[in-house]
Amino acid sequence: MFVGIPGLLWTDISAAATPELWRVAQSGSVGNLVVHAVDALACPADGWLTLNAGARAAAPRPASGQCAALPAVVAARTAAQGTAVPADVLAMPSLVSYNKQFAENPNWGLLAKAAGPGQCATAVGPGAALALATGKGRVEYYLPSASATGRSAYSLCPLTVVDLGAVPASHGPGGAASRAAAVRADDSAVGRIRAELPPGAILVVAAPADGAAAHLHPIVVAGPGFGPGLLDSTATRQPGMSTLTDLTPTLLGWHGVPVPSDAVGSRLTRAARGSLTGAIRGLIGQDTGAQVYAGTFGWFFAVYALADVVAFAAIGLVLRGGQPERRRRRAALWRLAGVFACAVPAGSYLASLVSWWLLPHPAVWLYGMAACWAAVIGAVALAGPWRRDPLGPLGMVAAVTAAVIAVDVATGSRLQLGTPFGLSVVVAGRFYGIGNNAVLVYAASGLFCAGWLGIAALRRGAAPRRSTRTALLTVAAVGLVVVAVSGWPGFGAKVGGTFAMVPGFLILLMGVANVRITPRRAAAAVACGAALVVMFALVNYFIPATGQSDIGGFFGQVLHGGASGTLSRKISSNVGSLTVSQYALIVPPVVALAGLMLLRPSWFAVKTLPRAWAAAGQPLLRVILAAIWMVAVLSWFAEDSGVTVVASGLPFVLPLAIAAAAAAACPERGRPAGATAVGQPRQAILDLPP
Repeated sequence: MFVGIPGLLWTDISAAATPELWRVAQSGSVGNLVVHAVDALACPADGWLTLNAGARAAAPRPASGQCAALPAVVAARTAAQGTAVPADVLAMPSLVSYNKQFAENPNWGLLAKAAGPGQCATAVGPGAALALATGKGRVEYYLPSASATGRSAYSLCPLTVVDLGAVPASHGPGGAASRAAAVRADDSAVGRIRAELPPGAILVVAAPADGAAAHLHPIVVAGPGFGPGLLDSTATRQPGMSTLTDLTPTLLGWHGVPVPSDAVGSRLTRAARGSLTGAIRGLIGQDTGAQVYAGTFGWFFAVYALADVVAFAAIGLVLRGGQPERRRRRAALWRLAGVFACAVPAGSYLASLVSWWLLPHPAVWLYGMAACWAAVIGAVALAGPWRRDPLGPLGMVAAVTAAVIAVDVATGSRLQLGTPFGLSVVVAGRFYGIGNNAVLVYAASGLFCAGWLGIAALRRGAAPRRSTRTALLTVAAVGLVVVAVSGWPGFGAKVGGTFAMVPGFLILLMGVANVRITPRRAAAAVACGAALVVMFALVNYFIPATGQSDIGGFFGQVLHGGASGTLSRKISSNVGSLTVSQYALIVPPVVALAGLMLLRPSWFAVKTLPRAWAAAGQPLLRVILAAIWMVAVLSWFAEDSGVTVVASGLPFVLPLAIAAAAAAACPERGRPAGATAVGQPRQAILDLPP
């Protein structure tokens, strides 16, 4: 028995206000349901259609953008009250045609098959009819409402789906009182349904769609195998969290019906929980974190980017001029600003060491603690013994950032949830691994850290061969860890990001080995990235113990001929990222300009870069920055988020590059850059005009 109440929230449920729902939750397993379908807001029709097909789907909306009414259901014949009869959703064929544009590979009528071979399914209410209709709109057994439905109707078929109607928004007509009254009526209906269920039935109560705003919504499963516990699934790998697309495979599995290979979701699983009150408090906290992300994400990046521009521009203007002392002071301040600017991402992750989503004013706590952590990281980077190295403080910040992200990814990505560089669970793009906002930050941190350590190894060694060997081993070790965490199915499971990182580290290794980097060798490095992704996909697909992930799931779709829709959707999303915001349109010219500056700084009268390339002890800086630029471009085209991957990383990468180049070109007085290892001329590693 599946009971749907679109728009319901955990904040609506309590022992006093909804005693029936509370009893079901006490005896069963609870969780949060991510209902994101095609649009940011999942309307009731979107949710029911997604359940129908086991894949994200949507219904057309009026020009106002508001949710349309559910399609009409027409009974095939008249019948006595309480008697289920065949019916038709007349709009279903047009809905099937409408969804072809989204390339989500819907399997229409899949939910109805969950009743089992030769078995029937009963729909109660218009939303339920939409969920159980075939592609042509036929519903085998239909009742218009749950008000006059009894045990005989609920025992008619192995699967019954009930639509109790959407909960009105608290700011709509009638306000909070109207919403509370609707929730009480739904609670009473759940009590009646539960009393009429046959013995041994599994009862699922969930909100399959949003209300006035996108939220995480309640799901409760009670019955055999689902005692008091916390629901999750391998699709999210997050305690207490599952997705709407998990429900159809779960219902299929309960009746032993094979799940199609191209199905999106995973079956629900159950873990132990403590008290119900504590569990619900945690579930509400998950939604609070998601709301903080949605409400502050854009402002955070706007302020972060603007602060970078103002700080570096102000330093450049106040200390403009070519006098050696002014250049030295300007470089020192740029390095200082770069250290603290680059410490922001790691600080935002470490803020989640405290459960800010459970505290009053959670956004204040999140960004306040992020600022404090960034200040701590920056102070440590500037105070340690590595400060004598012009690149030392920046290298240390990069090392901390890469380590924080790697450890978090390897332990479940808990620090990323709700943070600006992390994961937005309401958007449902990714629930574990490295989020698209962190791909470039993680890759750039790993590359800069590896390059910094490689430079240090080259500088220390007295014997050229030994120092080169040490540097190669150091860079290779850092690269292996960074790439493995990103691509391993049980950790990052990142396809596009891993593909982009491998060429970056191979380019860096060529630079350390003093191998000339030609276009042909760069292309071979890119091919190695693709080969490694395929290897990870093979491991994930053929060895389930590595944990089901997107990387293996896509390979399975390729084997079974279902990858075209996924590829089409990702390409469309990538191209569409250029129109997400006005800021997105700025990114391509910035990336192109940065590449030209690295290639020919003389075109722009930039004297700092040639000085940095020629600085003693910094033979690899140009290669490091070129590798980061290459990863940024490859990530842009390899990730479905497209240009937004680069956009979110620029406020980190640009300060890092500017500060590093300035510090290398003009080391502080009394802090020489060091000497290049004997016999290791490294002035023309890149096969490009000087």
